[in-house]
Amino acid sequence: MPEGVRQSLVSASLALEPPHLLITGPPGVGKTASWRLVARQILGPGWQSTTHILQARDLVRTRGAMAKFEEFLRPGGSGSSDTLAGRLSLDAYDRKIVAAGPDDVAPAGKESELTPGIIPISRLLVIEDADQLGSIRQAYLRRMMETVGGASRFILVARAPSRLIDALRSRTRMIRIPATDREEVVSVMKRIANQESAEIDEGVLGDIAYIAEGNLRKAIFTLEMLEARGFASDRSAVHRLVQSTTLQAGRHLLELALRGRVVEWRWENVKGRKTKVLAGALAEVDRLMNDHGLDSEDLIAQLHNVLIGRRLSLPDDLREELLTSLAECDVHIRSTMHARIPFENFLHKVSDSGRRHGLAFG
Repeated sequence: MPEGVRQSLVSASLALEPPHLLITGPPGVGKTASWRLVARQILGPGWQSTTHILQARDLVRTRGAMAKFEEFLRPGGSGSSDTLAGRLSLDAYDRKIVAAGPDDVAPAGKESELTPGIIPISRLLVIEDADQLGSIRQAYLRRMMETVGGASRFILVARAPSRLIDALRSRTRMIRIPATDREEVVSVMKRIANQESAEIDEGVLGDIAYIAEGNLRKAIFTLEMLEARGFASDRSAVHRLVQSTTLQAGRHLLELALRGRVVEWRWENVKGRKTKVLAGALAEVDRLMNDHGLDSEDLIAQLHNVLIGRRLSLPDDLREELLTSLAECDVHIRSTMHARIPFENFLHKVSDSGRRHGLAFG
């Protein structure tokens, strides 16, 4: 982590009156690890009991999402004056209630001291993927932040802070964590390999770091996967793995769309009953985003790599059309909370292009 980012986190954690925080950055750079360190420093050894976490991504396309969101912030019900942020905790007034273990050292090197006359922070409310909240929920959260007492703080975690309304951003201190540089990614993987007494080819580490594109979490996951399969010294295995897990799926999705198979339905036997399920290219988008955990940025990057890497044999003019449509999709995704809609629009454009070039069936 860059020294400037580390100092910003330490400064916010040790402030007499810590600010609400907005921690941003690309995937896999340590946003979650950062807020956990902040929570440990502010709340002390017992931080986990008074840190409350909401995964905003889980609310997307969920029935009753607003009720669940309100229940998180106002456990007593919509008509109650009891809010989670307004609840005090005795732990905040006596940090010795929970004793720190021998390996549990305050991130700043020392425990935060209580200051006479200043109400200590009792709770932290963490909202992961806060940029996935819709405008209505963001406005509700803004009103909650305006009325919260001095005993609680919010930590918002987001990849795309531009999707948050100005009123939320202006009430937080933003700390951006940049992508991890390639040398640091290799260094971390070397340390992990040494700790596990694993023999890893130097070239494999470099290839993984290149593929990870600054995503340290992805690099570590790929390293563990290769080691588990016995391919840690086989550079060609890295490329086979990436092709089979990413590029192949993206290529299949585009092939379906080019052939006009964007939305299809088929009958499947689900728990002994015939059920009509979505198939085709749009179903592949749902599968990659919901079942495999890809977010919209990952999927855009994957499709882009398929097109520019010439994984599909296409005429140059058709490839240019698809890249233009993908760029438009990327722009629209950044301005909406529902990525599936721009993706569906993109797939229909791909289908139209395929039909004009004689690739679509029917």
